[in-house]
Amino acid sequence: MSKPTGAKSEPEPPKAHLDKDEQQDAEERSSVTVQVVHEAIRKQGDEELNRPAQALAWSGLAAGFSMGMSLIVEGLLQTHLPDTPWRYLIVRLGYPVGFLMVVGGRQQLFTENTLSPIIPLLERRDFATFWKVAKLWAAVLAANITGAHIVAWVLSNTPAFKPEVQHAFQEIAREAIAVGFWTAILRGVFAGWLIALMVWMLAVMHDTRLPVILIMTYVIGLGGFTHIVAGSAEALFLVWNGTLSWWSYAGGYALPTLIGNMLGGIALVTALNHAQVVAGKGEAGRK
Repeated sequence: MSKPTGAKSEPEPPKAHLDKDEQQDAEERSSVTVQVVHEAIRKQGDEELNRPAQALAWSGLAAGFSMGMSLIVEGLLQTHLPDTPWRYLIVRLGYPVGFLMVVGGRQQLFTENTLSPIIPLLERRDFATFWKVAKLWAAVLAANITGAHIVAWVLSNTPAFKPEVQHAFQEIAREAIAVGFWTAILRGVFAGWLIALMVWMLAVMHDTRLPVILIMTYVIGLGGFTHIVAGSAEALFLVWNGTLSWWSYAGGYALPTLIGNMLGGIALVTALNHAQVVAGKGEAGRK
């Protein structure tokens, strides 16, 4: 319906007068589109898929060692803090340490670097890419758990730490595995979800990477969400000192945690974020 003759139109908002440098600064500060994030992760995924298996294994072993540092720092904090209701909040500040070492050192961690190759797989949907992803996952997971095994053995069977610190390790580990099969899966979904979101965010964040890693992983520790590598370092401490059986670790903790991490990381984040990009491309193609 046309406006009556003589009717006053709504005044347009005044436009900002920016010089060339200010316009460039405004563009850099504008929100990055999901397509850009998707492409950044796709490229990262392709790089991971093309890395030699030996390099993946060594990097994964280093990541397993690094994740053991989360338990070490938590145990040290718990040993030196008074037994108060707020101690738990401070102790959990040690949980992100392992993740900081892994991400900062560009080490291969299952649920972190192993999620980005899912994007190339979802795009190509061929057996060759699937086989590459399977080999990547197998190599990294095996190396991560091996590293966690070694760290757990050192913490429980050597005098590297005082008995009171080892007692703190024991308490933290007992609390970590005090979950049933289905609870471990559910909490693992939350952990996988948060880690995958962290990967998605870090793809375009450069100046704020440290706060993102700290916040996301601190929430995982604070919520008691199960993580296959960090949790294995804790559970295997109990295995090596004879408190927990191998079967209880493998079937009662590791398996459900692995399932939950994969569901949370792949289904809730990676696949859904990929779906919105594909839907966006389809909509753009129809216009």
